[in-house]
Amino acid sequence: MAKKKFERTKPHVNVGTIGHIDHGKTTLTAAITKTLSLKGGAEFRAFDTIDNAPEERERGITISIAHVEYETDKRHYAHVDCPGHADYIKNMITGAAQMDGAILVVSAADGPMPQTREHILLARQVEVPQVVVFLNKVDMVDDEELLELVELEVRELLTKYKFDGDKTPIIRGSALKALESTSTDVNAPEFKCIFDLMNAVDTYIPTPVRAKDKPFLMPIEDVFGIKGRGTVATGRVERGVVKVGEEMEIVGIRDAKKSVVTGVEMFRKLILTKEEGGRHTPFFNGYRPQFYVRTTDVTGDVKLPEGREMVVPGDNVNLEVTLGTPIALEDGLRFAIREGGHTVGAGVVTKVLA
Repeated sequence: MAKKKFERTKPHVNVGTIGHIDHGKTTLTAAITKTLSLKGGAEFRAFDTIDNAPEERERGITISIAHVEYETDKRHYAHVDCPGHADYIKNMITGAAQMDGAILVVSAADGPMPQTREHILLARQVEVPQVVVFLNKVDMVDDEELLELVELEVRELLTKYKFDGDKTPIIRGSALKALESTSTDVNAPEFKCIFDLMNAVDTYIPTPVRAKDKPFLMPIEDVFGIKGRGTVATGRVERGVVKVGEEMEIVGIRDAKKSVVTGVEMFRKLILTKEEGGRHTPFFNGYRPQFYVRTTDVTGDVKLPEGREMVVPGDNVNLEVTLGTPIALEDGLRFAIREGGHTVGAGVVTKVLA
């Protein structure tokens, strides 16, 4: 089947759903495509085509990142549906590295949960500029006062992690009701919350300014082989422009390599407290966690500042880290620190020493 050429007639924005497991991220993603398909702005993607690996369907959770595209009247969107399962936070970091804005999904029945906090923090660390909140499953909560309390808790959490909690749009609704609706009327009440959400995303998440005049840089999210084509790398172009026939350098854990572009396609340090999913005990000199930078993770040896014996959960500290393997870094780059399946810290590179 011939591939359709990607026509850029509207501003392009990368968004994604983040939030706790089972709060409805994938259901909302499917509901957005269904609702916008009524206006011709999307191809409807059913839940099980987004949640597509066998172990995901079996457990009803999303592990690998799913990519969906759709359009509103104002913009074209690429949407990543991020995993909510703690074991797969690395994929969330990988997906968040591609986002110009995030849709935080919170169940009105549960309120913010541990992974809600972890995802908000990670969104801040990978510099997702704005967050819009979808308060899901409101049909399961009859008490208006309880809804307002959940909303207040979400706003306080966003403010804590340096987002503007007071101004953040919070849309209430039921993604499942929109998804399961048999109506084809765009004015049907079950679709209103989805249109309200996309209107908030259109207006609140800024159109990114693309750094086209800088050297080309694309963190590689995934690599796979295609018969007759060779190796295909996927990711979000962070800056610059690349064209077919141009030479590029691949820099990472192994020796740098040069390659030629044969085709371009589209669509196919803060220490955490225990409550944020962090460590329960201090760490000392010689601590060796995993450092997650863009789409790479590597072990690093931690050296504490002179005179500092330990770092306790909740501390801020300047660290000197020696990575076990050389990777591409630059000043100002955000990273997350993980240990034993938990995010225990997050920070920013202040200086690359060697």
